[in-house]
Amino acid sequence: MFSNILVIGAGTMGAGVASQFALKGFNVTILVRSEEKVICLKPELEKLVKRSLKRMQLKESQSDVLDKIDIVKELANEASYDFVFEAISENINQKKQIIQDYTGFITENTIWATNTSSLSVTDMAAGYKYPENFIGIHFFNPVASMELVEIIPSMLTSTSVVDKCWDFCTLLQKKPVRVKDSPGFIVNRLLIPMINEAVEILSSQVASAEEIDSAMKLGAHHPLGPLALADLIGNDVCLSIMEALYTATSDSKYRPSYLLRKMVSAKKLGRKTGIGFYSY
Repeated sequence: MFSNILVIGAGTMGAGVASQFALKGFNVTILVRSEEKVICLKPELEKLVKRSLKRMQLKESQSDVLDKIDIVKELANEASYDFVFEAISENINQKKQIIQDYTGFITENTIWATNTSSLSVTDMAAGYKYPENFIGIHFFNPVASMELVEIIPSMLTSTSVVDKCWDFCTLLQKKPVRVKDSPGFIVNRLLIPMINEAVEILSSQVASAEEIDSAMKLGAHHPLGPLALADLIGNDVCLSIMEALYTATSDSKYRPSYLLRKMVSAKKLGRKTGIGFYSY
């Protein structure tokens, strides 16, 4: 299906997706920004692959899977890729710049997939050399265990590219859903405003964080309360998605909570900083 895959972005999502590609036998190059990132990414990939091999009960050895992953700071001049998966931070200007920076490593057949949870795929596709080959593929964290993938064609994406990406995600043992290019798509258009409202309830002192989360776990059968989930996602990510929804729609129901803004300003981002609505 794909002989040479490039993953741009080596954060939680990039590493998670790259490990899943390699587990299915694909050769993957991960582009990172520094030697320090190379050093810290290797043990993270080892942990991801080890867990997945155990969970999926696969016979491949850990070393064989890891041998399919190449971590580089720069791409070779002669390199070209038939599938590019971009998983940098949720910033449309940065994503557009990445597209321009790596145009020299694609061909007219290269599919470029952006992992976005809220941004306009059509807007990004318009800046790609072959817009019919541009698509949104939104994996969820943690990639290994979350089954859902949102496949988001732009207004310019060809049907054949949608079909190929659908088959690719199915091969990865994911369950894709097709979504029109719209603010927040399905999951985040429902989920993030709920989290934002939970922050508003907390801000209004209607209930404590623990009480809010317990109410949703016990009353709605949510496995994780909305504020604990915000800490897991990252409060900065939740804020950026709310801002994207608000900017795209101008609808007041998507206005970010003032408390959420303050949490982000104070670097209380959740698990990744050790403190958010809870301490870790």
